[in-house]
Amino acid sequence: MKISINRLKKYIALTESPEEIAALLTQSGLEVEGIEEFVSIPGALEGIVIGEVLTCVKHPDADKLSLTTVDIGADEPSQIVCGAPNVAAGQKVLVATVGATLYPTEGDSFTIKKAKIRGQVSEGMICAEDELGLGVSHDGIMVLDTDLPNGTPASKLIPVTQDQVLEIGLTPNRADAASHLGVARDLKALLGRPLCMDQIPELQVEGDLKAIEVTVENAADCPRYAGVVISDLKVAPSPQWLQDFLHALDLEPINNVVDITNFILHDLGQPLHAFDADKISGSKVIVKKLPKDTKFITLDEKERKLSGQELMICDAEGGMCIGGIFGGKSSGVSEKTTSIFLESAYFSPDVIRKGAQFHGLKTDASFRFERGTDPNMPVYALKKAVKLLQEIAGGKVSSQIIDYYPNPVADFEIEVEYGHINRLIGKKIEPAQVKSILEGLEIGVQNESESGFKAIVKPYRVDVTREADIIEEVLRIYGFQQVALSENLKTDYLAEHPVKDLNKLQYRLSEILGAQGYQEMITNSLTKPSYAEKSAFLDPKFNVEIYNKLSEDLGVMRQTLLFSGLEVLAHNINRRQTDLKLFEFGTVYQKREGSYQEGRRLAIFHSGNRSAESWIEPAKPFAFADLYATIEQILDKLTISIGEVEMLESSPFAYGLRLKLGSKELGVIGLVDDQLLKLAEVRQEVWYADLDWDLLCKKASGLKKYQEISKFPEVRRDLSLVLDKSVSYDQVKQVAIKAGGKLLQRIGVFDVYQGDKIEAGKKAYALSFHLQDQENTLTDKVIDKTMSKLIQAFQNQVGALIRM
Repeated sequence: MKISINRLKKYIALTESPEEIAALLTQSGLEVEGIEEFVSIPGALEGIVIGEVLTCVKHPDADKLSLTTVDIGADEPSQIVCGAPNVAAGQKVLVATVGATLYPTEGDSFTIKKAKIRGQVSEGMICAEDELGLGVSHDGIMVLDTDLPNGTPASKLIPVTQDQVLEIGLTPNRADAASHLGVARDLKALLGRPLCMDQIPELQVEGDLKAIEVTVENAADCPRYAGVVISDLKVAPSPQWLQDFLHALDLEPINNVVDITNFILHDLGQPLHAFDADKISGSKVIVKKLPKDTKFITLDEKERKLSGQELMICDAEGGMCIGGIFGGKSSGVSEKTTSIFLESAYFSPDVIRKGAQFHGLKTDASFRFERGTDPNMPVYALKKAVKLLQEIAGGKVSSQIIDYYPNPVADFEIEVEYGHINRLIGKKIEPAQVKSILEGLEIGVQNESESGFKAIVKPYRVDVTREADIIEEVLRIYGFQQVALSENLKTDYLAEHPVKDLNKLQYRLSEILGAQGYQEMITNSLTKPSYAEKSAFLDPKFNVEIYNKLSEDLGVMRQTLLFSGLEVLAHNINRRQTDLKLFEFGTVYQKREGSYQEGRRLAIFHSGNRSAESWIEPAKPFAFADLYATIEQILDKLTISIGEVEMLESSPFAYGLRLKLGSKELGVIGLVDDQLLKLAEVRQEVWYADLDWDLLCKKASGLKKYQEISKFPEVRRDLSLVLDKSVSYDQVKQVAIKAGGKLLQRIGVFDVYQGDKIEAGKKAYALSFHLQDQENTLTDKVIDKTMSKLIQAFQNQVGALIRM
């Protein structure tokens, strides 16, 4: 949100620099993200002066150039070569002096230098309109009608608006600060200075009375609706001050009527909308909801189908505007408009938010309405807009102000205790100062006693409804920086914080997988019934059937992520994308014993080659170890250790493993059976892992925490173990972790051997053990003791023969 310092000064006296104002606002919760310089004319006409052409003769060496002498207020006239056809002696002109930088309407900026043009010295430049960035005309130089003395800066003749614009990162709760008035209110409290509000007199109806009948069908959706008719106005470009204000906020001026509504929106935070009064059928304005799928053409000339839940501003024939969001094409103000119906309303934030989200429209008006505007502002904003219309567009008030407001919104009444203020802030603030701060924020204080008071909050502060909110207001104006940190820190919480953020856990894990070259997929939860019927590992009676099926192919909810993933693989493989690493977080569904069950799963797929063919090495297809390594990394990041690992030689795998955490199944991993690949029309090997994401989330203690690298060296020792083939590496690893204790940092396998050099039915693992103490340098005695424990554990628990 952009805020003009010039406009802020209309509300409150400011002597502070923009940087000081920005620091004050940031400390109070309105974070200023940047300060931009705005100049209505690029370069602010610096170095441009008024001059008088004293002589003008033809250039001796160029037919289309003139040689002039120009008085620019210096001791001696300047000689300037000019190419304009209309230059002549006696003219008052604008001269860019040597060193001035010009910012033309088109093209890059350039600096004026003393130069020779066709052999003649030129000490400046007589300027055309487009060369100064004042317009697009390049027919000739600008000829002035002025009595200002020669040498007078051009900015004295042509006003230049200079401003500083604050870029405020407005938080969603501070709807009250979405305007210059709102920001000025905070500065009023911070600086202790009065606020200057325009006193708008009652409108005087002129000319013929043009009545517009207003009907609001549901006061809950539109608690307040105000409007007035303005006639005999002339739609034209806005005056320069208004255009400059809008340009400073990065808004494009349209015409005086629309520009005034935009000015009021950014000035007061109250959106307005102008309808061409002559296009309002039946002289009726009806605020209501239209039937679902009603077609409506908006200002951007797009035809939209209504949801049936958005508010529509209608006339006797149909919709004119999506209330609080976007205008309609047929009722908008055009150059031919001579009378308008000006609307100023307070809409229910919920209704506007739903309508804006449904249509994907985020406008300046909806931004404010959906956060909550001031229900007491519509009529004041309407009067201020009418005053400007009278001044700028020559309009006449042709009706009384219509103000539908059957149930005025009451102020919030909040009981506050001084003890709670001091406890939550962590510092005692005197009651007089608390009262002063609140009154500066226009929060009334009633029924004051030694223990507390009743706060009266105006309804434009939609974020201040509880005692804690009042305390926050006191603290942000008092200053966070004024509350010293005690030696013994402690915190009071208003609500419990979740131990784990499951969404963050999933997001971070997605980032980790993405960094390894995986692509995330999101597939349909509806699938083919035939998958369960033709798969040995699924039971069709557990299918959750859809009563109103879109098709037989989408007739049931999926029991597994396998087939939806295989369909994605088939789609890519058929398009020659054969090397694939995919993952998906998804939900599976079953119907058991009359009740419906669902669970979240994490599926991972490998297919094709893990490395492309190159001159360094041939292509290498994915193997079981690649997928298992990914599973290990996931578990490591979640600080989960695998329990038991079982061989699996049944559907859906040709072979694989079942992973367990205690008595619960964590998931399965393996090579997908060819029969299942045929069901999904996949024509190459697929490695697949299916993990219980709900169980992972439950067992995870958050993402793995990292610590400073130890100052003490790491020691490596190697062992060779001869084992029965039935003993898995995972069993060996679990034994080592228990025996090695905190000194064992990691275990590596650098060789596996099965052959005629050892007994039949045996295999040999060559293992590396990395030992490190975080607090001391390891001694030979400690190292030998740890290795002895490992050797004894391997011999006793897995029957290992140790070969040194």
